Amino acid sequence: MSTDRAGAAAALAARVRAVEDAAAQPAGLDRLAVAVRGCRACPELAATRTQVVPGVTPRAARIVLVGEAPGAQEDASGLPFVGRSGQLLDVLLAEAGIARERVAVLNTLKCRPPGNRAPSRTETATCRPWSTRQLALLDPAVVVALGLSATRWFLGPTSLAAVRGRVHERDGWRVLPTYHPSAALRFGPAGEPRRLLLADLRDAARLADQGS
Repeated sequence: MSTDRAGAAAALAARVRAVEDAAAQPAGLDRLAVAVRGCRACPELAATRTQVVPGVTPRAARIVLVGEAPGAQEDASGLPFVGRSGQLLDVLLAEAGIARERVAVLNTLKCRPPGNRAPSRTETATCRPWSTRQLALLDPAVVVALGLSATRWFLGPTSLAAVRGRVHERDGWRVLPTYHPSAALRFGPAGEPRRLLLADLRDAARLADQGS
């Protein structure tokens, strides 16, 4: 490994340890959200965001939905999935018999990347301890990974086609990979992503009932 790469790896490891230490301190979900909002571990994101989006974490949640990163509307509001994708998600949750207020909603990255670019590996690794700690405190019956980025966050390098449609056990969590609502929007009401996303949400509801 080159000196530059070794230095970058050491710097990333130090950032991750700092976030792990910060995430381990708060006693509950509300205090953890306060700590997340103060995070400045990723300098570019801290400089360009409007606000951090910790997620919505009701204590009674049996299902956790995990997306990639906040968009412009989420960055402005401080809440996840409030744009067009979130509006469709609300509709599909209702069709699946899931009350939104009983679902926790997180993103693998808590800050909006500039220009809505994809999160970098460094950013995702640095932010990971926050979501890991939230999941540990929530202890959900099932986690729904929305889209390929969230799926890979749990399962590593893969394709959605290879893993969608069944539950995967990872780190003590039951993970159900599915399409992101943005894909359902892109392909329209009659598209396969919407149909399969709804089917997977119904499976999540069934799994949550079994686990309660």
